[in-house]
Amino acid sequence: MIALTEDDDAFFIPDIQYLVFRKCPSDWRLKPHRVSNNDITYVVRGRACYTIGPESHEMSSGSLLCLTEGDSKAAITFPDRLMHCYSVNFILKNTAGEEMSLPLPQVSNIGMKNDLVRLFNDLVYTRQERPPGSGIKCKGLLILLLHRLLELTVYNTSAPGRDYRIQKAVTYIARHYAERITVKDLAAIAGLNPAYFGVLFKQVTGLTVNRYIAVRRVENAKDLLQSGGWLVSEAAEACGFCDVYHFYKQFKAIMGVSPSRYISKTNG
Repeated sequence: MIALTEDDDAFFIPDIQYLVFRKCPSDWRLKPHRVSNNDITYVVRGRACYTIGPESHEMSSGSLLCLTEGDSKAAITFPDRLMHCYSVNFILKNTAGEEMSLPLPQVSNIGMKNDLVRLFNDLVYTRQERPPGSGIKCKGLLILLLHRLLELTVYNTSAPGRDYRIQKAVTYIARHYAERITVKDLAAIAGLNPAYFGVLFKQVTGLTVNRYIAVRRVENAKDLLQSGGWLVSEAAEACGFCDVYHFYKQFKAIMGVSPSRYISKTNG
């Protein structure tokens, strides 16, 4: 099995073998066995004692267990604090068909993350209900989940940049950048006071709300201009700019060149 390195951008394909949200009864125990494939457990409530090889680890709310093929595992819950957890076992292959493992630590405590819980819930629901397109959606959700775990444990990009409230606002901007968006609207989506939202947004993204929206709009306009067939005025309007002069000004400030100059450079 090949280990995926931190700098590896290779596309990989997950194949879920089993997935469960487990609410342990008082007599729950996991007999010693060798793990197959990649195996992840995220504890969201209660406690359990996991034995990994010769070492024992007490797992509680926010604990993460990431094992690979061949690891030895056994576990038992505490009767007074029964464990609730998500567990997923999956095969990971690159485009060459080679099985891969992720550089995740075996045992860590990442704390309770609302976005992780939502991803797990969505994954469990989609796999159980199997709506149309569920196969593709499950693979996509698992990739998002794995990326988030890498952020939390390997890439060190989780604090404070992954505040779920700001993430909701950023997602809204990505979907509605061509429409009129106000700080008040985004603050309501995030469930925050507008003044506090503005401060937190800049802490997380490094940009003010209006600057962030302008950057997203310009980046989308750049893609339209690069694709050909779009006049500058058309690209500006399609990306939420009501004033072409303002679009020129924002485009040059962000891209370093005017839209017309960018088109001539692109067409080379």
